[in-house]
Amino acid sequence: MSTSSHSNGAVGKPTSGSHASLRGSLPQLAVNPDPGVWYSSDTLASSGKRYLVPDDVSDGRQHFGADENVERGNWTGQMDFLLSCIGYAVGLGNVWRFPYLCYRNGGGAFFIPYGIMLLFIGMPLFFMELSLGQFCSSGPLTCWAFAPLFKGLGVAQLVISAIVSIYYNMIIAWSLYYFFASFTSSLPWADCTHWWNTPDCSQRLPDAQCTEAPLHKYLNGTCYNSTTFVGLWNYTVFRNKTGISRHSPSEEYYNYRVLNISPTGIADMGPVQWELGLCLLAAWVIAFLCMIKGIKSSGKVVYFTAIFPYVVLVILFGRGVSLPHAWDGIYFYIVPQWDRLKDAKVWNDAAVQIFFSLSDCWGGLIALSSYNRFHNNVLRDTIIVSLGNCLTSVFAGIVIFSFIGFMAGEMNTEVENVVDKGPGLAFIVYPDAVSRMAGAPLWAILFFVMLITLGLDSQFTMLETVLTSMMDQFKPIRRHKTKLTLVTCIFMFLLGLPLCTRGGPYLLQLMDSYAGGWALLIIGLLECVGLGWLYGSDRFRMDIAIMTGSTPSLWWQLCWKYFSPLLIVFVLLFAWIDYSPAHYGDIYFPAWADAMGWMMTFASIIWIPVMAAYLLCREDGSLRERLKLLTSPTEEWGPALVKYRKLVDYVPGFVTDPWGTGTKQEPLDYDNMAVESRSDIRIEGVLPVYGTPSTSRGSISNVCDQSLNSQLSYGNLSFESSV
Repeated sequence: MSTSSHSNGAVGKPTSGSHASLRGSLPQLAVNPDPGVWYSSDTLASSGKRYLVPDDVSDGRQHFGADENVERGNWTGQMDFLLSCIGYAVGLGNVWRFPYLCYRNGGGAFFIPYGIMLLFIGMPLFFMELSLGQFCSSGPLTCWAFAPLFKGLGVAQLVISAIVSIYYNMIIAWSLYYFFASFTSSLPWADCTHWWNTPDCSQRLPDAQCTEAPLHKYLNGTCYNSTTFVGLWNYTVFRNKTGISRHSPSEEYYNYRVLNISPTGIADMGPVQWELGLCLLAAWVIAFLCMIKGIKSSGKVVYFTAIFPYVVLVILFGRGVSLPHAWDGIYFYIVPQWDRLKDAKVWNDAAVQIFFSLSDCWGGLIALSSYNRFHNNVLRDTIIVSLGNCLTSVFAGIVIFSFIGFMAGEMNTEVENVVDKGPGLAFIVYPDAVSRMAGAPLWAILFFVMLITLGLDSQFTMLETVLTSMMDQFKPIRRHKTKLTLVTCIFMFLLGLPLCTRGGPYLLQLMDSYAGGWALLIIGLLECVGLGWLYGSDRFRMDIAIMTGSTPSLWWQLCWKYFSPLLIVFVLLFAWIDYSPAHYGDIYFPAWADAMGWMMTFASIIWIPVMAAYLLCREDGSLRERLKLLTSPTEEWGPALVKYRKLVDYVPGFVTDPWGTGTKQEPLDYDNMAVESRSDIRIEGVLPVYGTPSTSRGSISNVCDQSLNSQLSYGNLSFESSV
């Protein structure tokens, strides 16, 4: 067979003549149904088939059955990563924060700014972080070699993930407390007959008609039979005259039994409450056992923890919509109030919710994707997880409001008087609704198992972010990952013990208000500047192209450079203008507590200028030269494996093996690339070979089943251009 020349490393497909002669002389074989997957080596050995690709050249496929990156490890399968991302993004906030924001910001009208912010901020940043981690196979502390000046962003993400994981596990501990308390014939939050109930419990202040003698109405809204209290003939009058509000049994159970909350605020912390301490210990034990082997163990646990919440949501949906007055709540949830779209705060809330709902800029997405195989389709994962997360939020809102509508009907009040935000929606409103249903303990168990699994997925990733960052920075400790995980869990458990005190709920609210928030927005803005402008969105798109086989559309580039950073700036400015000190219900924190909250914020973002200043001082030359050096990629930047670094032929002088010979990248000579042949080798399916990003993949089509007794060179096949 004759050969035809090609340039720039572009490989075409066989000409029709050579293709036909090859087909006519060889028997036909079944085409691999999934040519993008390398099945286990055992499977291939048993079938006597191997792909005809040298070990040091990427064939564009994902090879499963063994770790691609032996030093760091990889996900065992594609679903491990996808479910981990879904579990990380779909968390407790989908159940309690999104429904409340919809209610507060115009019901169904809120879906419009929410969807816009998803397209312009949420998905672009999600795609950026997944691509970054996968391309360089590095966690959030070591992935900044494309511009070392930004290394402080990784430290900030590490600190945020550590702080949030401390209080996030406390919420899981509350869910465990409720889960254990649900194993009873009568739920303890169903009535006002317990020692923790107060005279203000709703069942002790019932409504009364007070129209017949000898009942007597008093001006403060109460009704008496002689000297015996009967109830309230007008609750509004009673509340205005006395300043006393009724509390539901579930509210008193949450505040006075589970939390035993201090009435005076954060200043009165008190000792650790042993029941909450044991639940927190159980939460960290579960986290440790699931993370004991890193992604190899957590990647299997997520098959349950990521899927089970959807099963429970579907079951609860079926039950919820069948309850009386359920559609009143759903209507209240989805009916649009179009005039609210004129309010800038609605758009701000939508942007903030998208930012936190998808977990952008926490470092977890970079950590998860760093364990991907190089050719994983990261764009597909971005679309699936982003849309799945948002649809889950909407669906969870329908489920929650169906129960809220039922509860409002049972209490003979309006839906807006039942709605609560934050943990109150999960630990007060829903338990109250469940207690009014037949088979209440069963529904309570299902709901709190759902909360536990929702929380654990996010907790796994935040903990993995901390562990991955430390192991990437200090590589010798990788061999002691189990011990490191144990020490980290013990340390975080001890730091979380103050949350088990009577003042713990105030401290948790303070951490939730200040630990993330603005710091995450600043990190997102700087990520866009670093990757979109300094490193270059054009080059980043080409990096993604050699991973996925196709160049991302111009839309992503426009978002990374313009739309996303501008919208983040808008959100930041609005948040600063609309700032108000943190508070817990009607209790505002003292100045020293607010100062402690700001210290949590600066504990993360302070590392951005500190690391930049440190790196600038460490380098030689003028300030301009040092800035140029630290905003340019290092020699080690790029894929972690040499065979993938060889694909980066679009960067002049790119070093393919900075850890060995230091040989600079030369264009791949496919004409003279020889592969040692064996009698049991077959060419099967479609074999993609990468040229420059400006060219499409070439392919070697057809299959052959011929004994080869000499070297088979790509140069011995006749190609035509496929540019």
